[in-house]
Amino acid sequence: MSRALMPNLLTPQDLEPNWEWRERLPASGHMSVDFERRIDHDRLRRYRLARTRQSLKNSQAGSLLLFDVNNIRYVTATKIGEWERDKMCRFCLLTGDDSPYVWDFGSAAVHHKRHSDWLEPDHCLAGVVGMRGTIPPDFGLMRKYAKMIAQMIKDAGMANMPVGVDYAETAMFHALLEEGINVVDGQQIMLAAREIKNWDEIQLLTQAASMVDGVYHMIYEELKPGIRENDIVALSNKMLYEMGSDDVEAINAISGERCNPHPHNFTDRYFRPGDQAFFDILQSYQGYRTCYYRTFNIGRATPAQNDAYVKAREWIDASISMIKPGVTTDKVAEVWPTAESLGFPNEDAAFGLQFGHGLGLALHERPIISRAISLDHPMEIQTGMVFALETYCPATDGYSAARIEEEVVVTETGCEVISLFPAEDLPIANRY
Repeated sequence: MSRALMPNLLTPQDLEPNWEWRERLPASGHMSVDFERRIDHDRLRRYRLARTRQSLKNSQAGSLLLFDVNNIRYVTATKIGEWERDKMCRFCLLTGDDSPYVWDFGSAAVHHKRHSDWLEPDHCLAGVVGMRGTIPPDFGLMRKYAKMIAQMIKDAGMANMPVGVDYAETAMFHALLEEGINVVDGQQIMLAAREIKNWDEIQLLTQAASMVDGVYHMIYEELKPGIRENDIVALSNKMLYEMGSDDVEAINAISGERCNPHPHNFTDRYFRPGDQAFFDILQSYQGYRTCYYRTFNIGRATPAQNDAYVKAREWIDASISMIKPGVTTDKVAEVWPTAESLGFPNEDAAFGLQFGHGLGLALHERPIISRAISLDHPMEIQTGMVFALETYCPATDGYSAARIEEEVVVTETGCEVISLFPAEDLPIANRY
């Protein structure tokens, strides 16, 4: 059996991120090959489990009970399809140094026994609790599994320690409490584990970004009158899945008078000559996500639209220049404009417009950078963090706006931008 996730075979070396900083981070392609060192999935699995165990040891908890599919994948390297994301149909238990248990949706447990040889076969179990309430608590499944989990925690010698739970259905929390389990916030334990990416994670994130580079080139060629926002969304979805994406989470396509205020969606609006339009592509490759905005104009641009773009570019460049190990997030947020200067009543109303957020198996990981949060609660930037920085500037015409986002990897000396579609100047598609 593989040593990847076995309980007593993880070593201190498994915590090593194995960074290989070079002149340019590689986007190495989808295939494993014999003539280049690419993604080492066994190393990736060992690293993620070792990070989780270390974070658990640093906490007050002795066990983790996980329902968040991103956490389940991080700990067990299992995934049964994007449809599971909002179903709450799987869960995972990690007790101390024991191997993780994972309860799967029906036959997926048999599949993992056969094909996921880094897991212990008798730790691959079938089970289901509430599926967002569609199985009523009165049926007793939550009580059944809460009792089972409590016994497993006791058998592991962790009965007197709190259990970190990331999130669960309300009835499941009650069932755990009835079994005497002291529930604490397990999501914080997991997010702490996931902060620092190893070399394999960074390569996967870079590969995901390279796919979006190509989609933006397609968008640049397609933007013209007679094409709608939803046409771009459809073309982008098709291209991303053909390129190997495993989940196109969302694509924002926003144009013309819809740019200000920012609605975070798309419609069937036709692009018109002179429109300013911005897009956000949120997709994942082998689970690792992108968040990558670009702004274009269709055919021509006005001085007001250009000015908005220049300001958004200046703000994002200023924040990128701040990124290096040891800098705190408040210092990054301070280079962005205040909400009031952009016409918003307060920072809460402008939240997410001048923004930074970690990228990994989830779209929003640590660090979170915002004037609404970071000025009072700064966090230290560390080598191996990967996050997106995004800025937004409304134009003086009252309806246009510019939106730019760059993904950065924190290196030992600074950072490297991995979102490479050109954005130094306002791109004008199909110029008249």
